[in-house]
Amino acid sequence: MTDGIKKAAGLLARSTCAMALTGAGVSVASGIPDFRSPGGLWERYDPMAVATAEALASRPGLAWEFLLDALSVIGPAKPNGAHLALARLEAAGKLAGIVTQNIDGLHQAAGSKNVVEFHGGMGRYFCMGCGREHDPAGARTLTAADIPWRCGDCGGVVRPDVVFFGEAIPLDALDKSGQLALAADLIIVAGTSGEVAPANLLPREVKARGGAVVEINLVESAYKGLSDVTIAAPAEVALPALADLALSQPS
Repeated sequence: MTDGIKKAAGLLARSTCAMALTGAGVSVASGIPDFRSPGGLWERYDPMAVATAEALASRPGLAWEFLLDALSVIGPAKPNGAHLALARLEAAGKLAGIVTQNIDGLHQAAGSKNVVEFHGGMGRYFCMGCGREHDPAGARTLTAADIPWRCGDCGGVVRPDVVFFGEAIPLDALDKSGQLALAADLIIVAGTSGEVAPANLLPREVKARGGAVVEINLVESAYKGLSDVTIAAPAEVALPALADLALSQPS
């Protein structure tokens, strides 16, 4: 890992506009397993049955059973070293922003300001009927007897502001992530296998414009052969080491 960290730190120290792309692997150390991994939520639920807008409309009780399970994992989670390292890099002016595929809000909790939630987040809720926004604190108090969560104004089903299967990525997220990739001369890819489009295209866009790709991953990803530096280490170990070394070097 040491040689990779040194090379990556050199690239980051010299970068004038770096960005990060993060996936589920960044939050594993916070106690949130990858939904697709062994023991993840997709072992217990069929995503097509519980994680689509149609499921919320026609099977809201079942959909909210899944959402309660997800909240029980995400709710108590705290930022780990990976989240904190990225926030430190942003605060030091070495990271322009983060595009995350995660819905846990841990980058913001760690102090990162410019976070593009590509798939939305579990920190915002709205009614599918009237559109009224609902206090996220209400979701944390729900029990099995309270679901599906319904709007007090119109009786419609309340849902989190996340991108369910079959739904489009929000235009704002596409626009902001595209702007970051257009300006970036370096992208740090951490904890994602690169299998989910269109977020997986961002490293290729940076590379195509002459930028560098630094990958931090414990699994073989779709970026094999694309990355300038590959660090096979947990994100919560590699990112703090990378931040320490990059910030100690002259720009």
